[in-house]
Amino acid sequence: MSTAPLPTGPAPVGHWTTGAVVELERIGDRLVRLRLEVADRIDHLPGQHYVLRLRAADGYTAQRSYSVASAPGDPLLELMVECLPGGEVSGHLHDVAEVGDVFELRGPIGGWFTWAGEATALCVVGGTGVVPVVSMLRHARTHQLADRLRVVAVGRTLAELPYAAELLEAGAFVALTRENLGDRVAAPPYPEEVAPLAEGVERAYVCGSVGFASFATRLLGEVGVRADTIRVEQFGATG
Repeated sequence: MSTAPLPTGPAPVGHWTTGAVVELERIGDRLVRLRLEVADRIDHLPGQHYVLRLRAADGYTAQRSYSVASAPGDPLLELMVECLPGGEVSGHLHDVAEVGDVFELRGPIGGWFTWAGEATALCVVGGTGVVPVVSMLRHARTHQLADRLRVVAVGRTLAELPYAAELLEAGAFVALTRENLGDRVAAPPYPEEVAPLAEGVERAYVCGSVGFASFATRLLGEVGVRADTIRVEQFGATG
């Protein structure tokens, strides 16, 4: 257990800096996990994100926002990026980037979709929407706050769900929609599966594609989670 104090006060806001790739793992044909050493890094809150900017020799730039997977105390910044069709930044990171590359970064950013243990929370996340919740789970494990964070993670298959093994080990309820998982037949999560996890929660988090976010928000409403306690972060091909 960490003896470091829990974060308090407003969410930190970082400036433009640089990050050097220390570790790079390509996972299947869609995902790449990056771990970067960030200059003048400011510790983030779980749930925050960074902007990563590419700069071409002719000065052309392209940038996208990516949620942080690492816990605040991790000496490296971890990002999990999905390669999207036609994605300038994600395509470069997945297909071209190498250890030693240096990228422009700005962060941490965002104060709405954060959790540091201050509320009992339920997270319903899909696909790469699990990434900010992985940061939350790692923070919870470090500070023995696991009883305050409940997670429902949805993926097509176990191989396609980022951090699947870590999520299962942390006690997340994993629902796969294209393959069975143990005795559970492939299907989105049912209200009766989620309802026990919603008991006594003070806050809920939803992260995923636009369509998933709509589904998850409706699901939370069906199990009695108040709309004003739900924080939503959604993404699409345009970032």
